[in-house]
Amino acid sequence: MWRASVLSTFPDMFPGPLGVSLAGRALAAEIWSLHAFDIRTFAFDKHRSVDDTPASGGPGMVMKPDVLARAVDAATIASDRRPRLLMSPRGLPLTQARIAELAQGPGVLIVCGRFEGVDQRVIEARALEEVSIGDFVLSGGEIAAMALMDACVRLLPGVMGKEASAKEESFASGLLEYPQYTRPQVFEGRAIPEVLTSGDHAKVAAWRRAEAERLTHERRPDLWAAYIARISKDPPQET
Repeated sequence: MWRASVLSTFPDMFPGPLGVSLAGRALAAEIWSLHAFDIRTFAFDKHRSVDDTPASGGPGMVMKPDVLARAVDAATIASDRRPRLLMSPRGLPLTQARIAELAQGPGVLIVCGRFEGVDQRVIEARALEEVSIGDFVLSGGEIAAMALMDACVRLLPGVMGKEASAKEESFASGLLEYPQYTRPQVFEGRAIPEVLTSGDHAKVAAWRRAEAERLTHERRPDLWAAYIARISKDPPQET
């Protein structure tokens, strides 16, 4: 079973969206498990304080290292090989390749940051890997943690209906996904591209790759540059 432990000051936010659809069915089927820990239960003062003012002053509050360390230790079981992640806007960008690595492992332990940030000492002492889901700031790491877990869970064996579909999604080949169409044949004067109804599988595959390349070139120059560099060394095989 793929095990997820989440440390949060708002544990009631979980499972939230993870309790429905693919992730929810997989949770009920015990393909994966989710345990949300309340960080405040590891504070020993009467106010259950998890934060304090920044050293040398500054805006906001900082999560206390001693409280958070106790929470991480409580969520860690013997011989726990799960990576310890801290959802943080200054972390390394999360990629589909990293998601695939996490999904193939035993699970994750995720710390949801709050306030101005987390004391650097606990990040170092508990070997927390800082991860970001984008160049923007949220009120806390809970929504980011949900996004990460959802992306992982859908890759677990038995979760998705068709395993092949994951191989053709955005980022699987380093490209954005090609446009999709379904019935009716004509919608408000717009027809499904003729090649998709031709029955010629080679032409369909060529069209899909061309469209994926076009969209990636137009919308994600960073991905396009990496794709060009990769195929110059290892050209894609014709299908």
